[in-house]
Amino acid sequence: MLKLSNFEKRYRVNRQIRAKEVRVIDENGQNLGIMSVKEALALAQERGLDLIEIAPNAKPPVCKIADYGKFKYEMKKKAKEAKKKQKTIEVKELKMRVGIEEHDYQVKLKQLKEFLEEGNKVKLRIIFRGRENIRPELGEKLVQRFKEDVGDLGELEKKPSKEGRFMIAIFAPKKKKQ
Repeated sequence: MLKLSNFEKRYRVNRQIRAKEVRVIDENGQNLGIMSVKEALALAQERGLDLIEIAPNAKPPVCKIADYGKFKYEMKKKAKEAKKKQKTIEVKELKMRVGIEEHDYQVKLKQLKEFLEEGNKVKLRIIFRGRENIRPELGEKLVQRFKEDVGDLGELEKKPSKEGRFMIAIFAPKKKKQ
């Protein structure tokens, strides 16, 4: 079960509302205008519902006449739906040596394409050992080859940079045109 207590917003209800005047919206979404809190509370109680402050920062604050239990349930439902639609971007990492063989390159390329299709960023970490350290152009050439082979799936977000005995480059999925 999804816990929404972290996302749950606290609303002031009925006598907790501190403003003198409020803009009131009824249960059908009709704007009833600006009135004092006492009038709004009396109207809500007359209908057997609660007065809920939904926009405390507005001038004057906006309150809605509704059943508080039902209102909270709907807000939780909306938060749950919003969380479902949210996509988290992960950064996947591919490690390889400068002198990578052709078959191994093709395997890494296939993985890179899969990660980009899933919408994840990919960090290429090229490892230099021994005398390879004095030839960083080999790593840049390898990154360039990946860039050309990935094609329209992704783009180079961070150009290759040498950090110690590693060269790091980051690929990001290309934005889809609407």
